[in-house]
Amino acid sequence: MGRIVHTWQRENILLRLLVLTHLVASVLSCADHTNRQRGHLSKRQEDGSTNSSSPATNWAYDASYNWGALQPSYADCQTGTQQSPIALSLTNGLSQYHHPKFENYDRNVSGNWTNWGYGPSFNLAHPSDNYTGLPALHWDNETAYLKGWHIHAPADHSVGGDRSKAEMHLVHVDTEGDEVAVLAIRLDPGTSIDPFFAQLPEMIPFVTGPGLSPDQQFSPANVVEDVPMNMALILNGVYRFNEFWTYKGSLTSPPCREGIRWFVARTIAFTAVNQMKTILGACTFSAREEQEVWLHEINSA
Repeated sequence: MGRIVHTWQRENILLRLLVLTHLVASVLSCADHTNRQRGHLSKRQEDGSTNSSSPATNWAYDASYNWGALQPSYADCQTGTQQSPIALSLTNGLSQYHHPKFENYDRNVSGNWTNWGYGPSFNLAHPSDNYTGLPALHWDNETAYLKGWHIHAPADHSVGGDRSKAEMHLVHVDTEGDEVAVLAIRLDPGTSIDPFFAQLPEMIPFVTGPGLSPDQQFSPANVVEDVPMNMALILNGVYRFNEFWTYKGSLTSPPCREGIRWFVARTIAFTAVNQMKTILGACTFSAREEQEVWLHEINSA
């Protein structure tokens, strides 16, 4: 009987994973969530990699230790030397180099509000394959453009052994649309309403409940288009990254591509309790197991 139950549970888990990955097939990496602007195709959609005929992804966050063994294109997940996320601490010090500077973050933007399959997300509207009009992030001699943001729960990065309730990733791309930098902001409940999250539309939750089929439980809700947003509010909430850790890292889900500059704010963005409950209510588990520090060059020049 125990073997029968075990087999049924395993098959049920596999069924749920297949359904989920089919519905969010475009979410091939932490930092590459499709801009679902009407009439716009992302770079990966245009090359056919995210259409309905593409193979379903076969990974899950709660089994991230095994990603590298799933298929050859995921090899970096196992053998990479700069994998993300990593544990951080004040014993690392704070960065004295690679200071981020922000351009056009103080003007309102518009885009599509949705749920990326694991939590709230927002994709900035822009002309097809033209990212240079988006808010810009500068560091050293590099420039990248804000493509969108999304939330993981719990936080990807722990600090001093503590893991926040959630973590917001502001994903930046180069002129070709490839991810090159991520601003990471940890989120925790506090005592005051956070003005950035106060401006958001109603959260798009998961459809969950007893007796629902896997299709019903994991069906993404509709996209809300042309949503205005003031991105400066979230930067101001963490003092515009005046104190931060930085390192050379990777995407946090397959194919775990490296070459990503991570900036992790020391300051936590605190929300009201009800705001945090609402955020978490729209999330499901999406934190990769922390990786061993290797060639990440934390805070190095």
